[in-house]
Amino acid sequence: MNIILNVNGEQRPLSIEPRVTLLDALRERLGLVGSKKGCDHGQCGACTVLIDGQRVYSCLSLAVMQEDKKIVTIEGLATGDTLHPMQTAFIENDGFQCGYCTPGQICASVALLEEVKRGCASAVTSDLNTPPQLVELSDAEIKERLSGNLCRCSAYNGIVAAVQQAIGQKPPSPMANVMVSESQGILA
Repeated sequence: MNIILNVNGEQRPLSIEPRVTLLDALRERLGLVGSKKGCDHGQCGACTVLIDGQRVYSCLSLAVMQEDKKIVTIEGLATGDTLHPMQTAFIENDGFQCGYCTPGQICASVALLEEVKRGCASAVTSDLNTPPQLVELSDAEIKERLSGNLCRCSAYNGIVAAVQQAIGQKPPSPMANVMVSESQGILA
């Protein structure tokens, strides 16, 4: 089947079988290997890309269904040599360890910002009539909105701090606040 995908602002013709996932088309046919194949079941989020501004697990989406849609992968977030602000925030806040999940985490985080701007609520939004604004987004909101993206290295504190930086909040200090007391052991 012949299709044309709009990927990172470029029209990319492909000849593929209808059963090819978007993830496989991106990685194996177009050479865009930033999106990762983690679980291949839509459970980890490593394959997250943006389709028409919405986050999508590309391992669960057929490539042929994406014609006439705008697909953005991690490779398409930067403008030339200038990183997207979320990419910069991830670097500055150590929002990664091994890096395998990072492309999906960053794409999901970019989508998170747009969802909040549109007034979308999450499972932890306390007042559905008044969804949170970016400047007041809590740690709980950020964590809930990114809960579909797993990090097996547990870089979650850096990921939350990166989102906070990208939305203009002051992320917490990377230095742990630990107090030691001889009689009580370690207190946090």
